[in-house]
Amino acid sequence: MNVIELLKAALFGLVEGITEWLPISSTGHMLLLNQFLPLNVSSDFWDMFLVVIQLGAIIAVVVLFFHEINPFSGTKTARERRTTWGLWLKIIVACLPAAVIGIPLDNWMEEHLGTPYVIAAALIVYGIAFLVIENQRERKAIAVASLPSKAPKHLALSTSPKTPSELADSDARVQDLDDLDWKTAIGIGIFQVLSIVPGTSRSGSTIIGGLLLGCSRTVAAEFTFFLAIPVMVGASALRLVKFFLKGNAFTADEAAILGVGCVVAFVVSLVAIRFLMGFVRKHDFKPFGWYRIILGVVVIAYFALVA
Repeated sequence: MNVIELLKAALFGLVEGITEWLPISSTGHMLLLNQFLPLNVSSDFWDMFLVVIQLGAIIAVVVLFFHEINPFSGTKTARERRTTWGLWLKIIVACLPAAVIGIPLDNWMEEHLGTPYVIAAALIVYGIAFLVIENQRERKAIAVASLPSKAPKHLALSTSPKTPSELADSDARVQDLDDLDWKTAIGIGIFQVLSIVPGTSRSGSTIIGGLLLGCSRTVAAEFTFFLAIPVMVGASALRLVKFFLKGNAFTADEAAILGVGCVVAFVVSLVAIRFLMGFVRKHDFKPFGWYRIILGVVVIAYFALVA
């Protein structure tokens, strides 16, 4: 058993667990990490590993939100169980655009868009998008709150002081998952299609979509987590099928590498998800936008110098 490769797998799991849920692109970070610290595995295994390691991260969502997404819970009323089934229907329907468009383009995207410059460009573009969207939401909320005669009570400036970020979130039309209508859910699903470009970030694209469509940051983040369940399970199954159809089989070392990566991704995801949910209750997504821009610029500068 190659200890060095197992340590590398753990590092990939760490990166996956952090970046899968923060809107900074897990695939982009994984591809960049592989540029500097590649796993000593076949190209077929790497292509599969890059996707299947996400299963570790998705199990963390199931564990943390099991009560919310379990329609069979005996502690829920009949109405709550119907609401949970309705949420699952919205999740499945919202995943259809990405499935219809993403699956046929999977091989082409894999071959042509996994380059450092494409990743860097996507990091920068969507980083700017986060800054612009959050600034617009804050300006709108402040403008509404400055009109006490017309502003809703929860936005009035005469009440307890709120930061521009808190004002913007309290002005969102959808404050709870129960208020998420079909049109908004499908709209977020359409935004998820953007994530087929490496560096975009699946969570980043759906969170941006949620904010633009009137969701609070908490709702946008939670729905993003739930959308990931069928998306990641389906994508992982597809990659495993492709891997085995090519005549491949796991060696003992490869099985260990995949296992370590998934376990570490699971453990780290538990922490990352809790952090993000706590963060968005009081803060906006601007820090992630700035991070994306800075990282994108650094990547472009680095690869321009070494080219």
